Amino acid sequence: MNTAEKIYAAVKPLPDAVAREVLDFVEFVKTRRDHAGDDNLIAAQTISMAGVWDNPDDEVWNDAAPR
Repeated sequence: MNTAEKIYAAVKPLPDAVAREVLDFVEFVKTRRDHAGDDNLIAAQTISMAGVWDNPDDEVWNDAAPR
């Protein structure tokens, strides 16, 4: 029995509400894995844009709340 089959066997007898929680967790893990490379892209963008962002005209944005 592979891992997916073991997960299915473990979840199958659970009440539907609990099974939905398990599904939510699985989707969370998948989303986190799918976006794992985003931090590297953000770091690369920060380095490449430093000369544009760090200038006297843009000082007003230094205190803006991050998204």
